[in-house]
Formats: sequence, C-alpha cells, structure tokens
Amino acid sequence: MSQVPVTEGVFTWPSDSPQLIGSRCVACGNHMFPVQQGCPKCTAAETEQVLLARRGTLWTWTVQGFPPKAPPYAGNTDPKTFEAFGVGYVELPGQLKIEARLTEADPEKLRIGMEMEMVIVPLSTDADGNEIVTFAFAPVA
Repeated sequence: MSQVPVTEGVFTWPSDSPQLIGSRCVACGNHMFPVQQGCPKCTAAETEQVLLARRGTLWTWTVQGFPPKAPPYAGNTDPKTFEAFGVGYVELPGQLKIEARLTEADPEKLRIGMEMEMVIVPLSTDADGNEIVTFAFAPVA
C-alpha cells in the first residue's frame, strides 16, 4: 500500500520533515495558506510560494465529535465507527494562524499556548487501496 497526499501542493511530500506550502505577499509581507495568487490584505497581485514553519502554538481548539459532511471531507463519515478528533488554530510565529486537525482529542491534554508541531497522519483509504494522508498538528512532548 502506498501513501498519497489528500491534495497535491498543500504540504511537502514525501518528506521526513514535512512543511505546509503557503504564499507571502511581495508588497506587504502577509502570509497565506493555502497558496494564493493575490493578497487578501492589500489586494496586490504578486505573491511568492514559501514553506511555513513546522512549529507553532495552539491558539484555540475544539473537538469534532461528529462526522463532517462529505464531500468535501474525505475521512470516515460512518457514524458507527467515526472517532472524534481535535481541531484547532495553530499560530505559526511571524506568519499566520492555520486551522488544522490535531492529533490529540482529549481535552485534558490540550492547552491554549502549548507548542505544536506539524505531522502527517492517515485520513482514509482510496479505491486503489492507497492510504490517503493529511497534515495535522501534534503536541510537542
């Protein structure tokens, strides 16, 4: 079984140290994720692709306790086997806040301000038996 990214161009893959792929406005320096062709802050048209920081701090979080609608969600939507997962905003220093899946869903183990690191996690399996992977943030031990 091979691993394939949920979407091409969202994170570096394959990689031992994966990073999210974003963009930065050449005019004002605003960072964006995912990659944007124009800046929503100053409306400039010129952006450049950048790799975003792998570590940041948990800004806020919640637990997704029911299956999201599919599509666009590509994970398990069966209410009988669905497993709750954490969702949060992780602030990447000097860049932006990223909304992302968290590897931890236990409220006792999540704290606003804790250090987080981007990781790759399994999401589902496609029709060819490939494991679809996506990015998430994990608490730094």
